[in-house]
Amino acid sequence: MSWMTLSLTLIFVFIPLLLSKALSLGLERDTIAATLRSTVQLIAVGFVLKFVFDSEHPIFIILMVLLMIVAAVQNARHKGKAIKGITWKLFITFVAIEVLTQTVLLGLHIIPATAQYIISLSGMVIGNSMVLAILFLNRFTAEVEAHRDESELILSLGGTPKQSINRQLLKAIQASMIPTIESQKTIGLVQLPGMMSGQIIAGADPIQAVQFQLLVVFLLLATAAMTSVLLGFLSYRSLFTERMQLLKVDLD
Repeated sequence: MSWMTLSLTLIFVFIPLLLSKALSLGLERDTIAATLRSTVQLIAVGFVLKFVFDSEHPIFIILMVLLMIVAAVQNARHKGKAIKGITWKLFITFVAIEVLTQTVLLGLHIIPATAQYIISLSGMVIGNSMVLAILFLNRFTAEVEAHRDESELILSLGGTPKQSINRQLLKAIQASMIPTIESQKTIGLVQLPGMMSGQIIAGADPIQAVQFQLLVVFLLLATAAMTSVLLGFLSYRSLFTERMQLLKVDLD
């Protein structure tokens, strides 16, 4: 694809702009900003990845992965501002998931230890973890505030913080995992996923593309579970004072 051909795809950007204008949705500025940011970011990342792939130096690979983790933390932490130390809790969660998944992938020789594979799969894992973390934090804080009276009653009867909030915690974990599970039920029927489509467009054998896509499917399913559970059990205690009183949860 040439840059001239790529420029023609801006037609797809004009469609939401025209609809927003016609329906007075007020999304024109956000749409333009999103388009410009995504374009600049992707082009910049493209040049960075070309350098990293060419060098194949472990330090550059680690730095690239750390950059993705830091960006994911910065984006997700605003949804959990009511939880003390949420920035470090997110960082620990993302790092733990990245280390665990890469240990399995590289340790069992599922993928080669090259920048091309490590960074690509790390981006999928960290990006999915970020989305799941946002979903979890939104649901968890909402559940806690909605069932505050129930939690305080359990605490007043001598229950522990974990007992008073366990139901809300499990509901939030379940709710944040459902979108991943449901989307995977229709994969291949309703949608052809990104990695598989990209490989097929690049001329790869469809069966080979399916194998790599299944790797990603299983990887993201594990990521969904680990993100919600790790972040949940790291976070719930921060909603209580030292005297085991439930703090006010800011949902703004």
